[in-house]
Amino acid sequence: MAITLGEYLIKLLERFDVEHVFGIPGVHTAELYRGLTNSPIRHVTPRHEQGASFAADGYARMSGKPGVCLLITGPGLTNAMTGIGQAYADSIPMLILSGVNATRELGHGRGRLHELPNQNALMSQITAFSHTLTHADDILPVLERAFAVFEGGRPRPVHIEIPLDLMGADASHLALPEQRSTPMRAPCIHPDQGSTFAEMCQAAQRPIILAGGGARGAAEELTRLAEALNAPVVTTTNARGLLGDEHPLALNASPSLYAVRALVEQADLTIAVGTELGQTDYDVYGSGPFQAGGKLVRIDIDPQQLKRNARAELEILSDARAALADVVARVPETGKANPLAEQVPGVRAAAAQGLSPLYARVARCLGTVWNTIPDAVFVGDSTQPVYAGNDLLPIPATGRWFNSATGFGTLGYALPAAIGAKAAAAERPVIAVAGDGGFQFTLTEMAMAAEADLPVSVIVWDNACYLEISNYMKEINVPPVAVDLVSPDFAAIATAYGWNVARVRSEQELIEAIALTQNSGTSTLILGMEFLDEDTGNQDG
Repeated sequence: MAITLGEYLIKLLERFDVEHVFGIPGVHTAELYRGLTNSPIRHVTPRHEQGASFAADGYARMSGKPGVCLLITGPGLTNAMTGIGQAYADSIPMLILSGVNATRELGHGRGRLHELPNQNALMSQITAFSHTLTHADDILPVLERAFAVFEGGRPRPVHIEIPLDLMGADASHLALPEQRSTPMRAPCIHPDQGSTFAEMCQAAQRPIILAGGGARGAAEELTRLAEALNAPVVTTTNARGLLGDEHPLALNASPSLYAVRALVEQADLTIAVGTELGQTDYDVYGSGPFQAGGKLVRIDIDPQQLKRNARAELEILSDARAALADVVARVPETGKANPLAEQVPGVRAAAAQGLSPLYARVARCLGTVWNTIPDAVFVGDSTQPVYAGNDLLPIPATGRWFNSATGFGTLGYALPAAIGAKAAAAERPVIAVAGDGGFQFTLTEMAMAAEADLPVSVIVWDNACYLEISNYMKEINVPPVAVDLVSPDFAAIATAYGWNVARVRSEQELIEAIALTQNSGTSTLILGMEFLDEDTGNQDG
């Protein structure tokens, strides 16, 4: 029986345990959709390809599996690049499958539909690699290379483009593997380095741990090391929740805050696990270069990252879980005295006192939601309520708080990424948090949630302004220009998409509005959050 390469590729994706794909069909991807007709893979359709890449990102963060996009040549791909860029910056696995013009047309510039001069070169800047398929027989090896990146290296997006003449070509001669190849194992710590690392840990009197997104899969091992060393743990946004929200060693505060930076500088050993030590995590407020206290040990799966931002006395190329498990086995389990651990409550208090009244109220309100709806997941945009959470919000577990306010720092992320997260975890309440400006970037994805029956709650912080930018302009003596917004009737739009609408005036009403989504199975738009700011006269957005 004849089978096209497009159909064969979909069957391969099934072998690789792909369950959801996000995209908008077009004439340059129709052959892929032929393969989806009888496939168990679920297709979710956004209203813009940027929504597809954001949703795939949210799905990947929630499921731990790569988010998959099917994109047309040219504009479909360029529309999705913002979301792909965010995933690249945050080390999120994403598989982008796109069309490209027929093999004989590549590079000629003849004005073919959706033609770009060099689509592959464009995508290579925001992916681990971009590959142009030139032979049907190469599709399995290239797909295996992509999953090798997702499983055995720094998990970033991979792009595979398939010329139109190949996508519909006969692939009957290609056999489907009975099962996929053995998953790739990430690099592990060398025994000699393990011994050195353990010696440094045991010699330290004031150790501290910095954990980034690369440590997300090592919560148990990191906790055990922290307890053995009695070492405080500072987490970036992408690692928040690693120790839970009640562990006495968990600072649950941004390493950009002055009180946290001051604590780190007192350390005689700083252990940095899976973190770039980058500006958007460690110097958001322009306080100057981040200084790690004492000797620095870095653990990272990316050899290049070990050489960026800070020089370390010991550089360990390893999966975080493997490296931490190795050192935990070598270090006595009984925690020793560490004066930094004694300072954790005081540092938390000092960090809280440094927050603006609005930020403090927002963090308290979101914390109340978690206390009442303990399995909730928050997905945030670049907006001040999210910045407040990034600064000082105790997160109960990993994967429960993620947003686009670090790294690439895009707008429009929250709603589609929340829908992707809901596709991965249907049983959890998923709550998007966005300002009125960022929400309008991808507002039409309300249709995606309704059509795919993926109900989410969306909190919109509406002040008719890009207020963060306005405030920054004032700080540098630039008269605010082009920051005031005309907001539409959000409630009317939500109703038109079949959503519930809730206007809240208190934390209790907020909780009830979120519960409405779960009880009714219908998405809910939540407005009226200015109650958090009513006594300052300064709304946020």
